[in-house]
Amino acid sequence: MNVLSILLDSAAPSATGASSGIVSFLPIIAIVIIFYFFMIRPQQKRQKNIQKAREAIKAGDKVVTAGGIYARVKEVSDNYMLLEIADGVRIRIDKNSVFASSEDAQQK
Repeated sequence: MNVLSILLDSAAPSATGASSGIVSFLPIIAIVIIFYFFMIRPQQKRQKNIQKAREAIKAGDKVVTAGGIYARVKEVSDNYMLLEIADGVRIRIDKNSVFASSEDAQQK
């Protein structure tokens, strides 16, 4: 038997009709729903909380970068933050790679 005849036989309508097709997709639909509620949705909530914490950061707050640098915020802009990592040593870093505290950094 070749592959083409197998595919044509499986595509032919069966005696049970369309309800058989729907029932065969139920496990796949259930897996997608479970995946959404246990994986995607909690991750979206976590990202939303981290984003709110980033927006609340102001000058003088202590932060941790994604690279593990502990610093104090000196200036906040739309896209970046100016951080002081030691006396007189300042770096400019992307706003998305900064966490409000070490607890936020551990969740990533």
